[in-house]
Amino acid sequence: MEDSTALFERLRSRLFGLAYRMLGVRGDAEDIVQETYLRWHETDRSVVRNPEAWLVTTTTRMAIDRLRRLKTEREAYKGPWLPEPILSEVPPPDRSLDLASDLSLAFLVLLERLAPDERAAFLLHDVFDCSYPDISRILEKSEAACRQTVARARDRVRTDRKRFEATAAEKTSMLRRFMAALDARDEQALLSVFTTDATWTADGGGRVAASPMPIVGASQIVRAVLGFTRNLTNQTMRLANVNGEPGLHVYIEGRLAAVMAIDLDGGRIADVYAVVNPDKLPVTDAPPSASSQ
Repeated sequence: MEDSTALFERLRSRLFGLAYRMLGVRGDAEDIVQETYLRWHETDRSVVRNPEAWLVTTTTRMAIDRLRRLKTEREAYKGPWLPEPILSEVPPPDRSLDLASDLSLAFLVLLERLAPDERAAFLLHDVFDCSYPDISRILEKSEAACRQTVARARDRVRTDRKRFEATAAEKTSMLRRFMAALDARDEQALLSVFTTDATWTADGGGRVAASPMPIVGASQIVRAVLGFTRNLTNQTMRLANVNGEPGLHVYIEGRLAAVMAIDLDGGRIADVYAVVNPDKLPVTDAPPSASSQ
């Protein structure tokens, strides 16, 4: 039989992926996985018929409880709340699930609109391919209720998602156009990269200056971006991985100051998600090659 520790390590990335998508905070997800590990080693494994099901169940239930406790904290958050980005240069190990955009900031923002049980049921079924009998056992609800919950959550997510998913190449091309237009401070070129009703959501968490509400409309976004970058010195931007997709890392005075992800619609930028809260960014020096590129 597979050693209990080896079995857990084999499933660790799957458990982390589930917890992170539930909570949107890397540290909280890691805490949940660590607690699952401790409980796994404290339980009588001779009565555990399906170790993977036990681990997924434990992780899911703890994540639901944690998400419920976070509700008040997030309601009191200063300005828009965005998930903590994952900045790995390689796809997270659970990307073998091979589902497009299931880790993107845009997708995680949509999940924030779901109640904890809805979020769990939807993720378990549509992202982690769990059966309804398994979801019923995990959530302690009937299969019929779980089917209704998943259908309701799926409808809400689909209604708000863009009609067409953009490819990585399309996002990279648009990000390059945005950087070139911003470098040139070309207002018309900047306007051309955004949809008319585009939104710019910045998460400063009260730690740094950021709009307390999403900025709506291409002209308003361009005016704001040109305004808050006017007096910045030693700013560099580079294309980088953000939650498994092309995004931007912005450095000021050589320190990571912002992480940006975008969503496209009709070949132009429809949504920008900018995480500028330093509590959500690693202390990272700009690499020697970092530049607007």
